[in-house]
Amino acid sequence: MGFEGDVWQVRGGREPVGEILVDEADFPWLHGTFTPGPGFAGVRDLFARELVLAEDEDWDAWGEVQDEICRQVSLVSPDGPVPEFLLHIEGDRAWFRWSDEPFDKE
Repeated sequence: MGFEGDVWQVRGGREPVGEILVDEADFPWLHGTFTPGPGFAGVRDLFARELVLAEDEDWDAWGEVQDEICRQVSLVSPDGPVPEFLLHIEGDRAWFRWSDEPFDKE
């Protein structure tokens, strides 16, 4: 697939949250190196909490945190913003999937 080497942006509020340099495509997930921007400090705890809840399989609480992440940040591909995404960030690694259509919420 042609995603390796692409840079995706994570945006939020007035400051960039960070960038992801894609180095692995494992459909439907893309993985890459995350470089935090000045806005990451404001959402760092959300991403850390999301990972703990997923590991604990607390899906109701995880969904609430994931919804909050999507309210606070947007994901922008090299072609422009994507309407729907799941994004995980841990240290200098990020992995995500996206859709051109909203995910089925059921």
